[in-house]
Amino acid sequence: MKKLLNYSRRRYPLSSYNLKMKLSTLLILVTFFSLHANDSYAQRTKITLEFNNVSIGNLLDEIESTTEFQFVYKIEDVDLNRTISIKVKNEGIDAILKNIFKDSKSTYNINDRRVYLVKKAPVVPVKDLKVSAVISIQQTLIEGTVLDSKDQPLPGASIVEKGTTNGTQTDFDGKFSLEVQDEKGVLVISYLGFSTREVSIDGQTNISVKLEEDAAGLDEVVVVGYGSVKKSDLTGSVSSVSSEDLVAFPVIDATQALQGRAAGVTVQSTNGAPGSDYSIQIRGNTSINAGNDPLIVVDGFIGGIMPPPEDIKSMEILKDASSTAIYGARGANGVVIVTTKRGTEGKPQFSFSSSYSSQTEINNLDLLNADQFTSYIQELYPDFVPELTGAGTDWQDEIYRPGDVQNYQLSVSGGTDKLSYYLSGAIFDQQGVIKDSDYKRYSITSNLDLKVSESVNIGSSLFARRTNRNGVRTQEGGDASQTGVVSGAYKFSPTQGLVDENGVYSLSVVGYPIDNPYAMATEYQNEVISDLFQGNVYAEIGIADGLKFKSTLGVKANGSRTGQYYPTTLERGNGTGGEATFINYRNTSLINENYLNYSKVFADIHDISLMAGYSYQKDRTEISSTITSGFISDSFSFWNLGAGTNAASVDSELTKSTFEAFFGRLNYTLNDKYLFTFTGRYEGASVFAENKKYGFFPSAAFGWKISDEEFLVDSNTISLLKLRTSYGQVGNQAISPYQSLASFTDVFTTVQGNAVTALRPSTISNNDLTWETTTQTNIGLDFGILGNRFGFTADYYIMETNDLLFNVPTPNYTGFETQLQNIGTVQNKGFEFAVNAAIFQGDFKWKTFANISFNDNEIIKLVDNDTEGNDIYYSSSPLAGGGNTQILREGLSVGQFWGYVYDGVVQADDIILEGGEDVGGEKFKDLNGDGALTDDDRSVIGNPHPDFTWGWNNDFSYKNLSLNIFVQGSEGGEMMNYTLMELGALNGRTNVTTEALNRWTPTNTNTDIPQARISRSYVTSDRWIDDSSYIRVKNISLGYNFPESLLSKIKLSSARLYVSGQNLITFTDYKGVDPEVSYSNSSSNLGLDYGSYPNVKSYTLGLSIGF
Repeated sequence: MKKLLNYSRRRYPLSSYNLKMKLSTLLILVTFFSLHANDSYAQRTKITLEFNNVSIGNLLDEIESTTEFQFVYKIEDVDLNRTISIKVKNEGIDAILKNIFKDSKSTYNINDRRVYLVKKAPVVPVKDLKVSAVISIQQTLIEGTVLDSKDQPLPGASIVEKGTTNGTQTDFDGKFSLEVQDEKGVLVISYLGFSTREVSIDGQTNISVKLEEDAAGLDEVVVVGYGSVKKSDLTGSVSSVSSEDLVAFPVIDATQALQGRAAGVTVQSTNGAPGSDYSIQIRGNTSINAGNDPLIVVDGFIGGIMPPPEDIKSMEILKDASSTAIYGARGANGVVIVTTKRGTEGKPQFSFSSSYSSQTEINNLDLLNADQFTSYIQELYPDFVPELTGAGTDWQDEIYRPGDVQNYQLSVSGGTDKLSYYLSGAIFDQQGVIKDSDYKRYSITSNLDLKVSESVNIGSSLFARRTNRNGVRTQEGGDASQTGVVSGAYKFSPTQGLVDENGVYSLSVVGYPIDNPYAMATEYQNEVISDLFQGNVYAEIGIADGLKFKSTLGVKANGSRTGQYYPTTLERGNGTGGEATFINYRNTSLINENYLNYSKVFADIHDISLMAGYSYQKDRTEISSTITSGFISDSFSFWNLGAGTNAASVDSELTKSTFEAFFGRLNYTLNDKYLFTFTGRYEGASVFAENKKYGFFPSAAFGWKISDEEFLVDSNTISLLKLRTSYGQVGNQAISPYQSLASFTDVFTTVQGNAVTALRPSTISNNDLTWETTTQTNIGLDFGILGNRFGFTADYYIMETNDLLFNVPTPNYTGFETQLQNIGTVQNKGFEFAVNAAIFQGDFKWKTFANISFNDNEIIKLVDNDTEGNDIYYSSSPLAGGGNTQILREGLSVGQFWGYVYDGVVQADDIILEGGEDVGGEKFKDLNGDGALTDDDRSVIGNPHPDFTWGWNNDFSYKNLSLNIFVQGSEGGEMMNYTLMELGALNGRTNVTTEALNRWTPTNTNTDIPQARISRSYVTSDRWIDDSSYIRVKNISLGYNFPESLLSKIKLSSARLYVSGQNLITFTDYKGVDPEVSYSNSSSNLGLDYGSYPNVKSYTLGLSIGF
């Protein structure tokens, strides 16, 4: 124990108060648990010292090393570099300290083996006392005592009248007296390493206050499954994101704010539409066909929905098996634990924040104007006569507009020693950059905690939300009758105006009849209204010393109504007399969890924590939809389905699923240096076959605090050196219910001339369908120097997912195309590095955090098929034709691109391949050398998985000014650009990019852009593969915190004004609009670009105040 205490008292020559608070608090808490009471130790201990010109710091070290005394102090209260000479023999500690600190700025208080060193109270001049006597007539004298949780006095505690500079400190007995200006005011009581309290005076003249040890001050606490742990005691791989990072700039939701903030975490959007969802991937894709989204846990609710980022206190990303195995079958893709804000004791504290953002699209494509288009199209259609000439219509300008975002949040928190509360309301209103697209969100968050007795606590976490989204169609999906707004703006002829001579929206005059993109944006109706209620209540009972029982009951009710209408002004509606769709969705999830926690320290060196519990969750989903058409008027939109004259298509669906689990965890720490964690979860899921529903998911981890070993414990440089390693298994059950069962679908046929409805089998049963199982090994290193002023974390991991859930092709004689089976293995392995540093401190501060992640995704094994090989080919193309575009092959990453190798333009002296184009046409490499262009000439042409991703955040501040710069990037991934494939085909069906100005003609043969040809189909080749690497300045924010002298006059506790810009600059060689956007987030369809709603560039003005 002596060694631990010496380590706890290590000092670092830093000016940071927070750093010293953490180290000193560590001393206090370790001392509480490691020393036995001995009231006479100070009196009976005699000390002999003889030193000449020794520094106070070294002298204190000597006393600690030869006795059991420990010194606790703020670094600014003691001059450690002052030197003295001392010679004493068999003296008591009190006499020695009197000698040491006479004629110094410090004094002391002896409390058993602890010695508190504090600054001497200033001597008040006589003339000041006279003034004080006059003023005191109008003031109130407050006396009181400040104690710790064990009723021990806290000498040197700070007591300040809130909103003023009027304050004092407690004496050796924890007592204080202070004349306050406002008898209805508030006292702010703080002490090194303890939670700060605010106490209302309310006319009281004697106030006694207890402070609780601040675990965050001792050591940052990280929330893990069913509990929390000091960060220094972590054995798993966990990244934390603070509330400050989540609200650093305006985002749609907290998921978006994670981008670039944590090593190994990739955040991507399929489009930038208002209200669009962001997908999270942790350490790559672990599956091919099943879901790859991580499990979200909100205040203990498994599968919860995140509240607005302003309501979130912290987010922890659990990455390795040691951290995620406690969630068993749902932990294979990692776990994101969200902890919302809660109230603390004190008077009500109000917080209001408001921001306004102006937004524009990030980028546009360079397309032909009317004259250029006319010249191009007349090569194919000589009789073409343009309606407009010159620049013509820029359809990108017609669909886009300046967007804006308004965000408001008001919260109040506070409480007593029995009841604490947090309540907030938020409004988020976004007008999209595409016309007639918008998103509104209204939400309420409420958290209550009630201390019923010393052993019983109850509480609740409630979240309610309503969203209203009006969306535009941004992708076609290969159906020309469903033109996407963005792709339509690229393709539509610039020689046409918004309307024809009759005032009717124009249709395309070349190619197939696609909709006018402006009409598609403004006429198509797509409204989605969603309501969510998410609630979780708990009761925690202290059964015995160190033994607690906790029970939680949660419910999530999520419903939405979708209404869509294609009016007769659009091609699809014109052909059907208007088409309406109405969809109702409702999901209910109930969860009950009960678990015991036991913790105990034995013999001062054995720290044991046990947790065991049971979880039960039940989901129910209802979906109904109606599609009908043939309306006499567009006036009623989707609100008059009964008026449709054509036969309606009606559908309904009900699915149920159930999960139950027994789980447990053992944490054992030996001598605060050797850390062991064992976790297990036995879980069942109803979605699998009858005899395959249950699985056991174990993990084990070990940590070694090398910096606490004798050879490092006294180091003045290395403050943290910890080795971590873990191994475990987790599952993935992310498939729909009933997949293991045979199912039927209805068909319409005729029998003897009469229409009848019949049933036919649609899927084959699989009695062996079970979990995907991911086995993961992780090795990590945590390193810190100078009191963790500079920190470094490194992790290496190997993850193998076996029994992949995949739709495997079946023989033709079965009558089915595929069957869902467990086949194959996918591996992810890589490195993660994170660095944080407080580079400058003082008036000018610079803190930086950077992370970088390398992940290698590889298919280890696929289904065996000796006759045809085990490669699996498939197409993700939204364009007609083109064949297979992607491949699954052992040794490759999931979803690599498959196609021809482009070799420029066929010239007059080239050999023309059979099946290929002639002179002036596209030229592809004949890989097998047979003189023909066939499927055998296809090969792997690209990989959507990046080599590494990274983020770099910098916080600068000078007094009241602050500057944040956040840069994020991706390197090495590739994108299949279907947009450019469609435009670049030069087949006369669409407008084209300005690259076509350099197309092959008989007079321009030195080019790699082929000749325009009506007959050309869409061919997948590496011509359309682009490097999607990028570096993006995600945020630059400049803020000003108003000074306390001004705030006190206007009765505010805090106020901050800021301006910021998001997505301001992007460095990339990508030829498309945005390298971050992909129209699919499926694990097997990554890196696909086709007419997506673009991300936006934003400029924001914001204000936040506290009162």
